[in-house]
Amino acid sequence: MLNEIKINRESVGGKALEQTLEKINTGSMATFLLLFGLAALLPFFIHIQWLTGPIMNAIFIIVLFLSGLRSAIIVAFVPSLMALSGGLLPLPLAPAVPFIMFSNLIFIFIIQEIYHARGKFSGYWTAIVSASFCKSLFLFLIAFLVVKIINKPELGKVVFTLMGPAQFISAILGGMIAYIILKWLKRF
Repeated sequence: MLNEIKINRESVGGKALEQTLEKINTGSMATFLLLFGLAALLPFFIHIQWLTGPIMNAIFIIVLFLSGLRSAIIVAFVPSLMALSGGLLPLPLAPAVPFIMFSNLIFIFIIQEIYHARGKFSGYWTAIVSASFCKSLFLFLIAFLVVKIINKPELGKVVFTLMGPAQFISAILGGMIAYIILKWLKRF
């Protein structure tokens, strides 16, 4: 009787594993792994914010549309962690990493919600502009608070430029790149 129970558990476990493997979309998984790898490695090779920023934002959007919200959330953490762990981020900017990651989550969630509420073309651009604005506003407010706390007005101008308009433009450009790629992949 013990052998029968063991056999039954194994056959049920095998069937459950088989069903789980059937549910995995290998194309989506391959796309996720490719974009995850790109997001992880890109900060090591391209050190120009005006190039890296839009590409990263495009990756977040592409992962969201091709692999889903959970995958996009995971990828949103990768570039900042890689830049910090790889020594690419100046040490004084290390405390900004959680805020940058949170701004990426804001970006992704807003795109997800607005796009699904409004639909295709107009929903996409409304989502991109709204998400870009909210992301840059969040980072601008955080930068404003940090400059106020450390009381270094000379740092304020640089920080505000990097964390405000530059973030907005970078996110919009990322939306444009993603749109071209998603259109090419016939996801719209």
